[in-house]
Amino acid sequence: MTGGTAQLLLLGGIVAVGACVQWLTGMGFALVTVPALALLLGPLQGVALANCAAGAISAAGLVGGWRRVRLTAMVPLVIASACTVPAGRWVAAQLPHRVLLVGMGLLLTSAVLLVMRGLRVSALAGSKGAVAAGAAGGFMNASAGLGGPPLSLYAVNADWPMHEFVPNAQFYGVVVNAFSIAANGVPQLGSAGWVTAGVAVSVGAVFSKALAPRVSNRRARQFVLLLALAGGLSSLAKGLRML
Repeated sequence: MTGGTAQLLLLGGIVAVGACVQWLTGMGFALVTVPALALLLGPLQGVALANCAAGAISAAGLVGGWRRVRLTAMVPLVIASACTVPAGRWVAAQLPHRVLLVGMGLLLTSAVLLVMRGLRVSALAGSKGAVAAGAAGGFMNASAGLGGPPLSLYAVNADWPMHEFVPNAQFYGVVVNAFSIAANGVPQLGSAGWVTAGVAVSVGAVFSKALAPRVSNRRARQFVLLLALAGGLSSLAKGLRML
């Protein structure tokens, strides 16, 4: 990353908002930030940064909630995601910048609309549903940083309450982002960019603690989805203008 102060401040603001959202809800960093990071850093670098930041936040959040992880449900999810991460990385590397932006916009917008509708799909029930959600999540996480929506759809179909969803989402975030980082590598931010991103993650944590008593899980989730929908539409519009 070779930009000046303005670009660093923009990077910090994007990361801080995404970190705050993920600290509050257990997921959502990539949903909120990937469209903006893709425009700021390029799709591949933006996805790589989202993988790193979301994975780190998930790991920190999991420290206090790992006992509530449903391993019987999560193991098929993460194994399936590991199998599809390479395919997602390959697809992202082959597509031109403008096509990748359009693809990201379509994926994100479609996924958010499905989650907002609380769509129930019989194919996402049980162990087969876990494999399907994990496979979709691994592919989407490596190609566009968007591994969360398939997990959300699986959780909706499994009737998971929020207090169970959060630690399982964090566990999934740690594992699938580790696979994605192994495939995508780390972003080339430079020392100033990494310091900015690290400080922004900490700022997001502070704001999330201040907001947590005032924001219900339902409102936080609605806010995440609305931001993600706006980001998906903006990425789609940007990519279409470049075609």
